[in-house]
Amino acid sequence: MADEAGDVRLDLKGDVLWLWIEREARRNALNSAVLSGLEAAVKAATPESGVRAIVLTGAGDKAFCAGADLSEGTRNFQASVDEPTTEFGRLARSVQSCGVPLIARVNGACVAGGMAILGLCDLVIAASHARFGLPEAKVGVFPMQVLVFLRATMHARHIAELCLTGELIPAQRAAEMGIVNEIAPAGELDARVEALLAKIRGGSPSALRRGKHALFAMQMMAFNEALAFAEAQIALCSGSVDAQEGLQAFNEKRKPRWAPQS
Repeated sequence: MADEAGDVRLDLKGDVLWLWIEREARRNALNSAVLSGLEAAVKAATPESGVRAIVLTGAGDKAFCAGADLSEGTRNFQASVDEPTTEFGRLARSVQSCGVPLIARVNGACVAGGMAILGLCDLVIAASHARFGLPEAKVGVFPMQVLVFLRATMHARHIAELCLTGELIPAQRAAEMGIVNEIAPAGELDARVEALLAKIRGGSPSALRRGKHALFAMQMMAFNEALAFAEAQIALCSGSVDAQEGLQAFNEKRKPRWAPQS
């Protein structure tokens, strides 16, 4: 199933929702249509929809996302007097509450706001020719919202390097910095994504939903608070239908049959 939503293409392949930023001529730069299209698609990926994962990527092989479309200014990343949240902020909040894994398929340049989109994703697979960077200071601004997401995955020195120099880095350096999970030759990018999706399907949908919630929540907690929260969460996980099925499948030496999502 494929669908068009402004400058975003939705392609449901079985239990995986592929989201394509379809602005190749503009290096898949972000505008209102892209941000609202992505937000709507993510919101629709509920447990009831049967979606097990979301793959986010850009059209073509030159750019994943070149950031905000500067021909429209930076309003998509700015709040207003009437609306305290930004378009990107609303997308980020929808992603945070989404219970399925998001994979960034980085097919080319990923800079500025593209790094913010990447930062929303749980896992990142990049083509070997991809480049990454935060050059906002070169146009008189700073990657403020990007920092909210990158600080959880990158060392402060690495973030400072990207922000203060504005230089682009190759995929290998991005992997060393913790931005990328895996690098693939361009011709093998989709195969690597599919291999990762196969691994995700092996996990319990309910466990992954609760786990994503816990990962995000514990980032905001002090040690003792996080430990108490984790103790409560493992008790809840252990009492789930999937946990019972997983244990039984392990003892019977077979693959688990996860309960339908609800």
